[in-house]
Amino acid sequence: MSGNGAVDRSNILAKIQTQKKEAEVCHDDSAKPVKAQTIEELHSLQRKKSAPNTPIKGAQTQNPFSLPPLSELDRDKQQLQSISASLASLTRESGPNLVKGDPASKSKEAQPFHCQASVLNASDSALKFTHILHNLSPAELYEQAIKYEHGSFITSSGALATLSGAKTGRSPRDKRVVKDQTTVHELWWGKGSPNIEMDEHTFLVNRERAVDYLNSLDKVFVNDQFLNWDLENQIKVRIVSARAYHSLFMHNMCIRPTPKELADYGTPDFTIYNAGQFPCNRYTHYMTSSTSIDINLARKEMVILGTQYAGEMKKGLFSLMHYLMPKREILSLHSGCNMGKDGDVALFFGLSGTGKTTLSTDHDRFLIGDDEHCWSDKGVSNIEGGCYAKCIDLSKEKEPDIFNAIKFGTVLENVVFEEHTREVDYSDKSVTENTRASYPIDYIPNAKIPCVGPHPENVILLACDAFGVLPPVSKLNLAQTMYHFISGYTALVAGTEEGIKEPQATFSACFGAAFIMLHPTKYAAMLAEKMQKHGAAGWLVNTGWSGGSYGSGSRIKLPYTRKIIDAIHAGSLLNVDYTKTEVFGLEIPSKVEGVPSEILDPMNAWLDKKAYNDTLLKLASLFKNNFEVFVSYKIGQDNRLTEEILAAGPVF
Repeated sequence: MSGNGAVDRSNILAKIQTQKKEAEVCHDDSAKPVKAQTIEELHSLQRKKSAPNTPIKGAQTQNPFSLPPLSELDRDKQQLQSISASLASLTRESGPNLVKGDPASKSKEAQPFHCQASVLNASDSALKFTHILHNLSPAELYEQAIKYEHGSFITSSGALATLSGAKTGRSPRDKRVVKDQTTVHELWWGKGSPNIEMDEHTFLVNRERAVDYLNSLDKVFVNDQFLNWDLENQIKVRIVSARAYHSLFMHNMCIRPTPKELADYGTPDFTIYNAGQFPCNRYTHYMTSSTSIDINLARKEMVILGTQYAGEMKKGLFSLMHYLMPKREILSLHSGCNMGKDGDVALFFGLSGTGKTTLSTDHDRFLIGDDEHCWSDKGVSNIEGGCYAKCIDLSKEKEPDIFNAIKFGTVLENVVFEEHTREVDYSDKSVTENTRASYPIDYIPNAKIPCVGPHPENVILLACDAFGVLPPVSKLNLAQTMYHFISGYTALVAGTEEGIKEPQATFSACFGAAFIMLHPTKYAAMLAEKMQKHGAAGWLVNTGWSGGSYGSGSRIKLPYTRKIIDAIHAGSLLNVDYTKTEVFGLEIPSKVEGVPSEILDPMNAWLDKKAYNDTLLKLASLFKNNFEVFVSYKIGQDNRLTEEILAAGPVF
């Protein structure tokens, strides 16, 4: 109770409306809201034992900041003007002040620096205490998080453990894109598309709400960074956020500027306003919950309301690149990428749980990137400056590079740790199964810096087939590669829910439907053109089940899958005999060094041949039904490529 008798609800998590998953949308890191109803309950899930007895006090005080005299005045003034312009709301004339480092540690006698005289009145008085913490270092962000963000702790490895609140995964059904005179013709709309429309006015309403919230805070964090290691096609992005956790996350995930690059940064190409702690107005047009993630391509802006899950920023920028890069004849890809010592590059496509991050992180090869790439006329380049790895059941034995990358500077989301030792239990799902680690890519010992490489020689499509009917490895022709690329198949195991044992097929176009902006066939046509031009081979690798479906068969062992990948890299699979399977028409190699020959043909691994055939036809029908939405779309003037792709699907 507060002093006037009202109930204090400041520590109660807002109820978030959720909608049933739809098969046509990629949910690779979406997750159910946490079970906790209050902040205290959420923190009790985070720690194994009792809560710490040293709570943070006095985190919120009125105007605790004062500003020092700034060196390099001209440069700082330019930065201030640029950032203040970003933070100026549509109906507000004054922007916040710029502070470097922790303002609480500065001399109270220092005078604030203003780029222009501020005229404050009752409507914008909240602005006068707002300060910008610009491109802080990881150490400074650690201090900010631990001082002011309840639920932030240093783990035994040195990583920063934090909580994302009620949302522990993306909210794809709450993502909106402004539909205007340009995007109505350029973007993919309608059935199967991740692009849910909103109008310009509604975007501006949400933008106003987000910017006013940010301007009302004592301080906000601003990151000025880059996307894409290809310098000729690099994009400048500015992220304005309220949490140190979000600032550190983006520090890791984007490309970090040098001091000179930051001094010459200028105006960003795209800006994110992350007001995720504040909900959207559910009665605003187009809103269906208190969460909204809005992209306006014309204004080059993104607004986040009602979710603190950091992955929304990462994937929002990925959606931007899926729009911008194809305009430059550059293919944007949701893939991992590595390079051998002889310069051979491989792309890895796959949804969550297929092994994309694990298989692209290889001791014997250089890591170009684990998730987002561009393929231009010069070769491949990583879009990001960091990695975002799943942590559930992580171990040093299985994934040593990722395990060792979790150190000082790494952000650990929603993990559970022991109260006193701060040792993380990666098997604990108390908060969520979607636990994550964000770290700079150079935390991986064999990362290739800069993250660029020549044209790929192999394109590997990964599927975790829980039906157990796809071969461990198949060689694909060009049309088959396009068919399976557009399909984007994997299977989810529903056995975690009592009484449900059947696998569930998931299809996500281009292995990332939630992030693409154009029609999938546009990306597929670009991939086909580049593979044909540069002689890349296509492969389908099943990392799922063999000898039966989930519940009767067994998961293909990771060492076997690694042997298959090694053989692809070495080129040895191009020189063996192949046999063709029925229905899917997949080419199976006669042998792979280090892999039992009896599992290469999935039918031979099944004891019950009738059950195999029934399951095979069931999966084939799921593929066919999913592809119906793409049948009427023509590629090229003569439509020949479309016909070839359709013919490459299952025949039964």
